[in-house]
Amino acid sequence: MIYDKLKEIRERLAQGESIMGPFMKTGDPAFVEAAGWAGFDFCILDTEHGPVSIESMQNNVRAAQVAGILPIIRVPDAQENTIGKALDIGGMGVQVSQVCDGATAKAVVEAAKFHPQGARGMCRFVRAAQYSTMDRFDYFANANQTLVILQLEGQEAIDNLEEIMAVEGVDILFIGPYDLSQSLGLPGQIDHPKVVEKMMEIASAARAKGKVVGTFLDKPEHIARWKAAGIQYLSYSTDVGLFAEHCQAIVAQGKE
Repeated sequence: MIYDKLKEIRERLAQGESIMGPFMKTGDPAFVEAAGWAGFDFCILDTEHGPVSIESMQNNVRAAQVAGILPIIRVPDAQENTIGKALDIGGMGVQVSQVCDGATAKAVVEAAKFHPQGARGMCRFVRAAQYSTMDRFDYFANANQTLVILQLEGQEAIDNLEEIMAVEGVDILFIGPYDLSQSLGLPGQIDHPKVVEKMMEIASAARAKGKVVGTFLDKPEHIARWKAAGIQYLSYSTDVGLFAEHCQAIVAQGKE
């Protein structure tokens, strides 16, 4: 059962372990299944930068359940309807872009959790509740265990870090290195010392408050760096990025 996978992930994070998974930009469930069979812990199903609609995203969630990989849905905003739909189709977590202050963080939790943790719109006739065949009270209790992940992507989020960290119900603070680099006037330079320093500062402050921290990385050598910094939620590259890299490597070998 997918809630067992969620429980396992929560326990591993609580024990200080790191977990890893890719962003998924395509609408093809085969990529999601392959990531699961390969051993990734989670996948981030992207509705912000990817072309996939919330309707077709259901098939990616199904694929994740088949392959035993936790489906996290990245949404473009903190709107109640946006977050609710992502969880209604079976997302085991919601990852919200561009959270810049405590008020937005509170709004996300409110939209993602049922009473008493929040005020999520209540419907038991959705895919996440097995279209009403699941006991309604089991569903509401299970649903309140889904992960809430906030993306901190700019200087404003850094300035308001304390108030964001004070919000109850947030599971993971995710540092978006590319948007952070842009806000620092260094677009795309995620290895620039200034960008790395800011990321380290955020990670250190969050860990001091007992928060789980995540980030995006797209180079194998960065895994050890960020694990050493206490990053537990490691988002490694994207489905299309990994595919393109392997294609390029094969083409390069063929030209030797």
